Amino acid sequence: MNGERVWIASHRFARIAPRKARLIVDLIRGRRCDEAMEQLRFNNRRAASLIRLVLKSAMVNADEQEADMGRLFVKVARVDGGPYQRRWRPKDRGRVHPIAKRTSHIVLTVAEG
Repeated sequence: MNGERVWIASHRFARIAPRKARLIVDLIRGRRCDEAMEQLRFNNRRAASLIRLVLKSAMVNADEQEADMGRLFVKVARVDGGPYQRRWRPKDRGRVHPIAKRTSHIVLTVAEG
């Protein structure tokens, strides 16, 4: 990584579908961290608050190692699918329909740039 310093934070088994969380992660990828925090703070989606906590954690990790906070940007932002719980919804005439309660692994990497 050519001497570039990076800091990683993650939230594993977040109880939100990866497809929903990826919509928000795509908004902040490559942005400066202060811009990304503002973007997440004013976004009404539920995933935004979860991702904001992960970004805040990555920024604190960088701050503990005396990083230049003004130069931090979101280098890697990804949402991987986690395991999901299988549930059943009863339907008419004795039938059932499956429900998948999905989880996500949210991973953010910030770097000085």
